[in-house]
Amino acid sequence: MKILRNILAIFGLVVIVAIAVAYPKVHSVVSRFSEFDDKAWESYKTLAERIIETGNAAEATVWKVKVQEGVSVEDVEQSMLLVANEHNIKNVGELPLSKQVAAMKGKDYRFVKIYMFCNALTAAQMLEYNDAYSAYLPCRVTLLEDKNKQLWIYSLNMDLMIHGGTPLPPELKKEALQVKTIIQDIMNRGAAGDF
Repeated sequence: MKILRNILAIFGLVVIVAIAVAYPKVHSVVSRFSEFDDKAWESYKTLAERIIETGNAAEATVWKVKVQEGVSVEDVEQSMLLVANEHNIKNVGELPLSKQVAAMKGKDYRFVKIYMFCNALTAAQMLEYNDAYSAYLPCRVTLLEDKNKQLWIYSLNMDLMIHGGTPLPPELKKEALQVKTIIQDIMNRGAAGDF
């Protein structure tokens, strides 16, 4: 009994020391996190759930939309470009990756094309806020054929960029949310061949 009491006393002491050592760091993290955007916790929670679900960080940080049956590559492309034009967001470049891979390998490769969309004034606002946002520019949307010949549309999930830290200035946040809405509209209407 005396041995058990001593073991429990040592265990209690270890726990108290661990709490004393960890408390300042935990308090600092909690305090800092309280300064973040109202949707930060939700964004990080969703990210963690997706990483656990997929086992893949890249998969967890993208939006993807399955292209409807019977909608061709040409239909998706035409739809995405028309929707972008409707929203006054410019197609600033395209990377026909499958053609480049085929040229380099000397044989066909499944369809993969990356489209780059940008509103220069919104991009400038983001850069004035923080130069790190340049890594998110321009907004990329990928149309690809998976290994089962199913077409998908992918884009970077912007929620962490918008909500993952301290709140963006109101005007910039409004612009960022608008870009998010536009990219999702391009993806969803593109997947439906809606033009």
